[in-house]
Amino acid sequence: MLIFMTAYVCPRCLIHSPDDALTWCCPKCRGPWDLDFTPAPASLPPLTSLASRVNSLWRYTEALPPMPCGAEVTLGEGRTPLVPLTESVSAKLDFLMPTLSFKDRGAVMLAAHALRLARAGGLDRVVADSSGNAGTAIAAYGARAGLDCLVYVPEGTSPKKLEQIRAHGARVVEVPGDREATARAAREAADAPGTFYASHVYNPYFLHGTKTYVYELWEELGGRLPDTIVVPVGNGTLLLGAALALDELHRQGLTETRPALVAVQAEAVSPLAAAFHAGADDIAAPAPAHPTLAEGIAIPAPPRARRILRAVRETGGTFLTVSEDQIRTAQRDLAARGLFVEATGVACWAAVTATAPRPGLTVVPLCGAGAKTGLVA
Repeated sequence: MLIFMTAYVCPRCLIHSPDDALTWCCPKCRGPWDLDFTPAPASLPPLTSLASRVNSLWRYTEALPPMPCGAEVTLGEGRTPLVPLTESVSAKLDFLMPTLSFKDRGAVMLAAHALRLARAGGLDRVVADSSGNAGTAIAAYGARAGLDCLVYVPEGTSPKKLEQIRAHGARVVEVPGDREATARAAREAADAPGTFYASHVYNPYFLHGTKTYVYELWEELGGRLPDTIVVPVGNGTLLLGAALALDELHRQGLTETRPALVAVQAEAVSPLAAAFHAGADDIAAPAPAHPTLAEGIAIPAPPRARRILRAVRETGGTFLTVSEDQIRTAQRDLAARGLFVEATGVACWAAVTATAPRPGLTVVPLCGAGAKTGLVA
């Protein structure tokens, strides 16, 4: 029996499951799990003590789900620079992660959890699905942990991303159709015995990795937070991780105010933006899967839609959308400033430059390197 276990919980049905089980979703509603974990009161260290800590995501270990000794997989992820773009907007350069995207933040937690399950027996392989970046991150951290990985990707995924996944030793399955068809194929494979579904959408360990984005902002800004945090949203993993961190920092008494969360989608696939501006609590139906340069956020029916909409509203934030031309312009503008970022990763900068400035400091993430996909036409 494993130790240090927390539990999965379905936020809708309130069904619990031990997290050493390989059940990847709620057996009743088939929705994604949350994690029944909250950092202990007053457990986070003072800001001044962080300087001497390990230079990785694990520097915030008290805020992360507990792992047994030796399961802390790492490639030195995190601690990415915060660089001013204008007087009021700074960019966090998450494309400087080990696999060149912010998905490393969540992948390290999934790999650590899978490693402890493998050591306990009963886990033979890791399955993931991705439009590229999450699959690359799972492949890299799976390799670091010595795990056998299988990554499902949509047909037509960037050859550079496929090469990167294969370079880490993972097997790639290209699925005809869109991103949702890829997810369905991976979920079918995940039902096989001995399979851990390293889903950046369904497994909540991923969110507890992405929340370190905000912990780093808090540390980099000397114990405060920006006034606005802008994030690209497809499945919402970075936004929901940010919301987790905001709640935890506030509960620990480490921040007095909560930044507004501003979510950005591509106009071509924007079901959450449409629902938000219609005042809905959920998306009414999957969005049409129109082509977009921002392939990483082209999600027609995000499984955590209700929670994403609630998180944005609770912080006084909003949803913005960007056109394909705005994405092209933003990528070239950032490149002219010395930052070569992939099309999905420039969506937030495109949105910020197209709208009136918000009061105070705004931070945007640059989530993926342009070297992965090249300059868009």
